[in-house]
Amino acid sequence: MTRRVRRRTCREREGRVVRSSSRAGSAGVEDEEDAPAAELDWKALPGDTMLQLFARLNYRDRASMAAACQAWRALGSSPCLWSELDLRAHRCDREVASSLAERCGSLRRLRLRGHEAVEAVPGLRARGLREVVADGCRGLTDATLAVLAARHEDLEHLQIGPDPLERISSDALRQVALCCSRLRRLRLSGLREADAGAVGALARYCPLLEDVAFLDCGTVDEAALAGIHSLRFLSVAGCRSLKWATASTSWTQLPSLIAIDVSRTDVPTNAISRLITNSKTLKLICALNCISVEEELVQDPSVFRNTKGKLVLTIKSHIFKSITTMFSGVDVKEHEVFNQCNWRHNSIAGDTMTWLEWILSQSLLRIAESNAQGMDEFWLQQGTALLLRLLKSSQEDVQERAATALATFVVMDDESANVDPARSEAVMQNGGIRMLLDLARCSRESAQSEAAKAIANLSVNTKVAKAVADEGGITILTSLAKSMNRLVAEEAAGGLWNLSVGEDHKAAIAVSGGIKALVDLIYRWPAGTDGVLERAAGALANLAADDKCSLEVAKAGGVHALITLARSCKLEGVLEQAARALANLAAHGDNNDNNAAVGQEAGALEALVQLTGSQNEGVRQEAAGALWNLSFDDRNREAIAAVGGVEALVSLVQQCLNGSEGLQERAAGALWGLSVSEANSIAIGQGGGVAPLLTLARSEVEDVHETAAGALWNLAFYSGNALRIVEEGGVPVLVSICSTSGSKMARFMSALALAYMFDGRMDEVALVGTSSDSSSKSVNVEGARRIAFKHIETFVLTFSDPQMFSVAATSSAPAALSQVAEVVFIHEAGHLRCSGAEIGRFVAMLRNPSPILRACAAFALLQFTIPGGRHAVHHAGLLQKAGAGRVLRAAAAATTASIEAKIFARIVLRNLEHHQSGMST
Repeated sequence: MTRRVRRRTCREREGRVVRSSSRAGSAGVEDEEDAPAAELDWKALPGDTMLQLFARLNYRDRASMAAACQAWRALGSSPCLWSELDLRAHRCDREVASSLAERCGSLRRLRLRGHEAVEAVPGLRARGLREVVADGCRGLTDATLAVLAARHEDLEHLQIGPDPLERISSDALRQVALCCSRLRRLRLSGLREADAGAVGALARYCPLLEDVAFLDCGTVDEAALAGIHSLRFLSVAGCRSLKWATASTSWTQLPSLIAIDVSRTDVPTNAISRLITNSKTLKLICALNCISVEEELVQDPSVFRNTKGKLVLTIKSHIFKSITTMFSGVDVKEHEVFNQCNWRHNSIAGDTMTWLEWILSQSLLRIAESNAQGMDEFWLQQGTALLLRLLKSSQEDVQERAATALATFVVMDDESANVDPARSEAVMQNGGIRMLLDLARCSRESAQSEAAKAIANLSVNTKVAKAVADEGGITILTSLAKSMNRLVAEEAAGGLWNLSVGEDHKAAIAVSGGIKALVDLIYRWPAGTDGVLERAAGALANLAADDKCSLEVAKAGGVHALITLARSCKLEGVLEQAARALANLAAHGDNNDNNAAVGQEAGALEALVQLTGSQNEGVRQEAAGALWNLSFDDRNREAIAAVGGVEALVSLVQQCLNGSEGLQERAAGALWGLSVSEANSIAIGQGGGVAPLLTLARSEVEDVHETAAGALWNLAFYSGNALRIVEEGGVPVLVSICSTSGSKMARFMSALALAYMFDGRMDEVALVGTSSDSSSKSVNVEGARRIAFKHIETFVLTFSDPQMFSVAATSSAPAALSQVAEVVFIHEAGHLRCSGAEIGRFVAMLRNPSPILRACAAFALLQFTIPGGRHAVHHAGLLQKAGAGRVLRAAAAATTASIEAKIFARIVLRNLEHHQSGMST
């Protein structure tokens, strides 16, 4: 069902746009509409109002507004607008930090990406910084972390991960402890070690430290952690070298410990039991994806039954139901356990739930990334629901991590981009599409990119793609694709790429302005930003496969944009998609002018010819496909040859004999297209193209040997090539296709190639050979001719029904011929377009002494002139010019002709009469 949007209609009068009124003639309406609109003086708005407006803008738009006037510049520098700063989507180096420094005096929270950005933090001169959250810091060094701590002694929250901090040692950890005495929360990932000295320093110098997370670390001193008496929340998730006997004994001594996370570790059940038994303050143990624990629970589900009021969360437990037990005296429904209203007035429960949300988002993302086997039951029964609840968390990084996990856990194979249908549909059925779209519409660019990524991956599933479209997702993604933030635009383009696979969504993308947005992306981002360019080109390639959308792509400047990529970009993924898009743009034949437009664009054909020599098979395949489609235009065909296309494609077909089926088909197809012209056909034969085409013709893959047969049919039109085919052993190859292929088209074209080869024109060339030095191979032409004729005859007879043909031969009723025509018509043959010379040759065959060739020629002309065929009118015109009517009537009446030849000739005559009457009316 098509969804329609009711639009208001407008008319323009005297330079103003006024709304059309359904109450035309009502008193006073025109006067109201003609009244001049009051102009709003933005500068007169109160300062508080403008501050609210500034606060809702991203940094780029905020800077643009601040540049409007002196008053707004002062407002744009207000300390309240600069208490938080998220630079993850922006380049942040020392120069950028220096330019921001005058605004960062009141900066309290900072989010960064990359170790270079962390190195630049001191340049912000934000001495009062309280919180630093950074990711992508694999290259971070001890020195950089030590400087960060020394320059920001008021730090209360330091979080760096999830990328492993492989170059950070215990020395840097000690410096953090010495400098940041107010530290309350420390979360680090992938440390090589956290030795007793470093952990001990945290215990001595950070008396307020209550939340420590050492995730996926090499070694952590378990006993030293017991010295941090202020510790309330501890996570060692992913740490694989812990001594659990020591840990479970020493950690019970922590006087304030409320919750522990041991997820993704090898913790044994007896260590968990010891913590349950001996810790007086512990309330929660999170043990997700702990193999030994899960194996024990399979053997004995009651292993944690007597937990003394302590909650143990595992993959096997009912997590939602278990969490409800944390709210003593409060009736909390399972689906509302993460609702902040339930723990707003209980500080301990609130702190615990806030920590638990963060821990779950971390663990679920890591589990999704590992793509562990045997997790389907968990994901379908509660994992999906957990991620969707976390998507509504008040913690921004939890929201984003949940969206990332949703994007990750549905993907089963990164290479083939396969998604699990049950998981993706579980997200849809639990309302996840609307939640993700809502997140994508928020003002935070980091959330927009993660939500768009999840929508993109989920949309690989056709059912989910429909739900995304029905919920307005195409409009939202189109809007995001216009973002000046590269990460947001990249993920949005990816979403449009996946949605554009569906035929039902192409028009909606065009209507929403998605095509223009995708083309603009190519112009906006320089070569080198492969993610955004590949996705934009891939989406345009899908859209260009649709006839109407291909026109919109061209109208939006897509042809020039894609050719610019093909000429200047060096990234293989981008080049492959750009070539595919150009191939699809050129694939619409007579329906639009895109084929000619691509060929006329400066440098287009040269670029595609060069891409056939790429080291990447996908690039070669798509470039060959583009040249194949472009070769259907006469001017393009000659222009491709002029820039070395024949030589390049002969080389490609020689090299692709062990390549993929798609590459083989397109390489042969491109030669088929070029070989329409005499000069190109001869050049292909002389350049060594016959032998590899015969090799491809031996392929068991129908698409490959059918395309190779088409190319050989064209080549065989010229006597020198025909002899080469015979010399290279082509007769048995074509005979095999003609008699055994499952493709009617392949059998048809191989029969026509054999007919060309042995209609008598090759005989004179065969006497002298194909080369001036008489080095041609010795062949038995007469023997080959007999074999060829035998199989041509057999092919034609496969379309003969004795009873039906007998009735048609004795009846003058048109219905009898129509019935035969319908039975023998090869529908794909309607797409073949012959030249005047080719049609003339078939007419000449009708006079050939061989009844087999006469029957084959009549059969071919029947296929080319059937009403409704794409080029039937064209072929009928050529036959009229050739005066074929007399020859056909003679063939239909010949006493020596077979019944098949007579019937086929009569059908061709009927077809010509049909086309002639159509032209006359």
